[in-house]
Amino acid sequence: MRKILTELDWKHREEVLLAKYAVHNAETRGRHHPEAKHPYRPPFERDRERIIHSTAFRRLQYKTQVYVNHEGDHYRTRMSHTLEVATVSRVIARVLALNTDLTEAVALAHDLGHTPFGHTGEEVLNELTEDIGGFEHNKQSLRVVEYLEKKYPDFVGLNLTFETREGIIKHSTRYDQPGEKNLFNSIEILPALEGQIVNAADELAYTSHDIDDGLCSEVLVWSELEKGFPLWREISQRISAKYPDITLEEKRMLCVRELINTLVTDTIEESNRRIEKANPQNVDEVRRTSYQLIGFSSAIEDQLKYAGKFLYENMYRHYKVLRMAAKSRIILESLFKAYLEEPQLLPTTSRLKLNENEKKQVITDYIAGMTDRYAMLEYKKLFDPYEKLL
Repeated sequence: MRKILTELDWKHREEVLLAKYAVHNAETRGRHHPEAKHPYRPPFERDRERIIHSTAFRRLQYKTQVYVNHEGDHYRTRMSHTLEVATVSRVIARVLALNTDLTEAVALAHDLGHTPFGHTGEEVLNELTEDIGGFEHNKQSLRVVEYLEKKYPDFVGLNLTFETREGIIKHSTRYDQPGEKNLFNSIEILPALEGQIVNAADELAYTSHDIDDGLCSEVLVWSELEKGFPLWREISQRISAKYPDITLEEKRMLCVRELINTLVTDTIEESNRRIEKANPQNVDEVRRTSYQLIGFSSAIEDQLKYAGKFLYENMYRHYKVLRMAAKSRIILESLFKAYLEEPQLLPTTSRLKLNENEKKQVITDYIAGMTDRYAMLEYKKLFDPYEKLL
């Protein structure tokens, strides 16, 4: 008869396969609301599935990465970005002998609190809620999994483990800053290595796929990209020499793939070097390290700065992107003002929360959870006199 893997089997397997400084399922600090252990599924695996089955995760399919969903079916959405981050994160975690389930859980949840219309939406909500502490999507992601999701009769939220929630709130990249660094512990500033992996994977993923989408949409010009991003020029020349007769579309796909491979390889090698130098004996020592143990080499850091500068000047500030951002701002500011002046415009589920939450917080939760298309439809319902309401 085939053997069924039990909790003891999982524990033994992790003791053999995972590094001593990885987060082991048996050593989790647990959940806010105690739950019985599952006989076959480790805690971080359960976290991952709870995130995938959440309403907030499904909404990512229709939330902006750079281009609003209706601009084209082939551009990245917040959902496809999240899946790419999760895939890259899992590879890095496996090679470094870290917990792949925890890494993937953090990756899948890292953008759950993102607004419609990408970073424009975040900027608008931050401005409109400055008097109640502002808006930051890492903090909102944690609020989603701890309070806004309602899946269980015994508690609010998804009741994720400490380690997954820690990775969410301490998510940090060049453009994302942790919402509450000391939320879980006043001494432990950094997340576990599994959370740090998601930081690097997020940055390399959006750099690569924003270039891909920018070239595909012809917002970016290939020759200008080669001038502004030396690593891309190097990869492009290498691909051209190897495949001189391929189409530009084929070359774009090969170059993007090679760029991702280069960045992932660098992350693995540089992170391994840092870990060996720091020599942490357990996950708590990782958390107390004064610098990120997962990251890029100085050479690749420089290249990412080139890429970031080029993307900002030529894509994120492109007139087509700015026009959509301007429309997005009008939509969100108008919705927020309308709900603030008349809370009865909010749906029943949101109005019920007014008894226990500040009015601006309830409005923020509602708007932040909207997809791009839902926000546009809501705007039409409220401000277009010819739009049917039923």
